[in-house]
Amino acid sequence: MRAALLTSLIAGLVLHGAASGADLLQVYQQALANDPVYTSARYALTAGREKDTQGRAGLLPAVGVGGSYTRSDQNFDSTNNSYALQLTQPLLRLANWESYKQGKLSVASSEAQFAQAQQDLILRTGQAYFDVLAAQDALSFLGAQKIAISEQLASAKRNFEIGTSTITDTNEAQARYDLATAQEIAAQNDLEVALSKLQQIIGQPPAPLAVLRPGVKLSPPQPAQIDTWIASAQTDNYAVVAQQVALEVAQSEIKRNRAGHAPTVDLVVARNYTDQTSVRTPYLNARGYSNSIGVQWNIPLFSGFATSSKVDEAVALADKARSDLENARRTAVLNARQAFLGVANGLSQVKAYEAAEVSSQSSLDSNKLGYQVGVRINIDVLNAQQQLYSTRRDLAKARYDTLMNGLKLKAAAGALREDDLAQINALLGGPQQ
Repeated sequence: MRAALLTSLIAGLVLHGAASGADLLQVYQQALANDPVYTSARYALTAGREKDTQGRAGLLPAVGVGGSYTRSDQNFDSTNNSYALQLTQPLLRLANWESYKQGKLSVASSEAQFAQAQQDLILRTGQAYFDVLAAQDALSFLGAQKIAISEQLASAKRNFEIGTSTITDTNEAQARYDLATAQEIAAQNDLEVALSKLQQIIGQPPAPLAVLRPGVKLSPPQPAQIDTWIASAQTDNYAVVAQQVALEVAQSEIKRNRAGHAPTVDLVVARNYTDQTSVRTPYLNARGYSNSIGVQWNIPLFSGFATSSKVDEAVALADKARSDLENARRTAVLNARQAFLGVANGLSQVKAYEAAEVSSQSSLDSNKLGYQVGVRINIDVLNAQQQLYSTRRDLAKARYDTLMNGLKLKAAAGALREDDLAQINALLGGPQQ
């Protein structure tokens, strides 16, 4: 039932392919609008940018109003009403200055993390897109192979009926046909899973996807030197940038905690109002305003070793951040190296598979002719058919992997942009028919 529904869905999509097909850029635009991971990263960036304002607040004046109203004595014959408007401007607070710098660094970290999320979305969208194409290709090639096997099965049955072949040929062809049927069911399931993964990213059932044009030529990475990509990965990779900022924040946190031993100086300006009334002691009654301005200072002497402990903690966390930065650099270099080799080796694989496809087609034609004239047996034709369609499937997969490794290489170097998707999109044609 599931296979029948999937077949109906694919048939319906093919009928509307020209009108409702989608290419890689269109799918990416859908992902930008609907992917919850990317949306979460965008909100995280909005929240992270507020750290700048919060850090600056410690350097700006603080203004507040406070007061009190009391009635005392047994018969409530005494009242005291007072309030004050006070402005406090920090003059010397080293901890606040470090918090201000940390706020700016936090914004830079949020922007690096968001840029990383943008690159991840490009990679996830591209991978899901090509996974669908690969699943479609596998299903298509199995379908073509199944048709070819059925023709060979019919030929074996006819030859057996007229006595020119044994029942073995029929049984071999039937076994291959049954195997192809089982593989087709698995391929249909793989396609359904791939479509579901893409739908999870774009938030809606995907339209028929544009496929690579036949015989498309893939380009090697530019620049062609791996050392250039590795150097970029060590400095420009967004995970490295984020960890570099995290180290700077940790180093600033050491200074902020050490400032717990430093004196603080504030400018304090206040306007006070007092209204005191007493029935029993009217000579103490007073009402009026008073203004004051002055400097308030404080020197911390001892806080139960809390400040020293916080400094030690911050030093350890800075060492951790330094190790995390080194790990991020090594990971970026490894990813760049793997992706570069993936592109280079992928191009070689594509070239080899293209040659193998030509050879496999020639082998199949030769075996078919040999079978007709009696110098080849049925299993030779079946093996040649399987080799041809397996080669075509592997060729298509090698092209997709090479394109994805190109995207991963640029991501490792911190250079992946939407324009890179546009370049791949130019290699696509219409939806698969």
